[in-house]
Amino acid sequence: MTPEPVLRKTPLFEAHRARGARMTAFAGWQMPLHYGSQIEEHHAVRRAAGVFDVSHMCAVDVTGAASRAGLRRLFANDVAKLVIAGKSLYSCMLNDEGGMLDDLVATWLGGERYRLVLNSATAERDLAWMRERAPEARFEPRRDLALLALQGPAARETLWRARPAWRAATEALSRFFAAELDGGVFVSRTGYTGEDGFEIALPAAEAPALWNDLIEAGAAPCGLAARDTLRLEAGLILYGEDADERVTPYEAAVGWTVDLADPARDFIGRAALEGRPRTRQLLGLRVLERAVPRSHMKVRTAHGQGEVTSGTFSPTLGVPIALARLPAAAAPREEASIEVRGKWLAARIARLPFVRFGKEVT
Repeated sequence: MTPEPVLRKTPLFEAHRARGARMTAFAGWQMPLHYGSQIEEHHAVRRAAGVFDVSHMCAVDVTGAASRAGLRRLFANDVAKLVIAGKSLYSCMLNDEGGMLDDLVATWLGGERYRLVLNSATAERDLAWMRERAPEARFEPRRDLALLALQGPAARETLWRARPAWRAATEALSRFFAAELDGGVFVSRTGYTGEDGFEIALPAAEAPALWNDLIEAGAAPCGLAARDTLRLEAGLILYGEDADERVTPYEAAVGWTVDLADPARDFIGRAALEGRPRTRQLLGLRVLERAVPRSHMKVRTAHGQGEVTSGTFSPTLGVPIALARLPAAAAPREEASIEVRGKWLAARIARLPFVRFGKEVT
């Protein structure tokens, strides 16, 4: 028999167990699924504040005299737009055929210094690809750090109750800006829930104390289940479900990250994107009957067939929702149908996101 793979543990593993988390395997890691009720955790983030352990994701420091040139070649978005230290951008990294190798966040720290955050399942592959295609830059994975995501309308005040000394450096941060604090702490005003908040990187040994202090300050501990329903309501893609190497950014609802403004910037995958017809797009679905949509379910539209990439029951809206890859001619508000256990159920195509800052988007 093939032995079971050994799952990695984040610096907060024991803290999760102490609070009664139900653990699950995710991308090679033992991660909390929920702490009793994923619905309560979801609503806590929409209404107040919740904190997630995202230490399975990989922070990478990029340095070197030509790091900017290397990243301009690697990414579909253009890091040359980062002209204020601490500014971040979201980008895709593509293969030669224009397919998505990963989606990531890059922050310029000044000079030739950048901080990237990669998806956990693709981190090792991403690092090998970047080192091969941009050898002039140095890529250092920071597995000595823990990463926490504090999200919700009360997230910022919650952080300042737990760490009053951090308020001065973080209160003025606009969205998609970050600050380096003393002691190797890095705080960015970003997130993956459709709510305001911070993502915090800090030395691994200090993470349990911050985790517990944030919960004492009012944040609900949250697991992967709530993270998934929140990101689906926000129309945010999950790599491996809604995007992969065969899917272009235009087919994954992130075509806005492709920067073609500089004709001399020959980023990897550009030629393929410019020559590839756009036959598919990612849109939302509201299922109008009692059924929870799941990946790979077939979808019928007036313009041809599509497929669900990920789906759930929306706690905020009280209806089943999904992301689906549909024909390019499909449009929001059009009727559709989804195959569930051999039956075709009524659905309606929707614009993304479904929810923004706790409110339904119509």
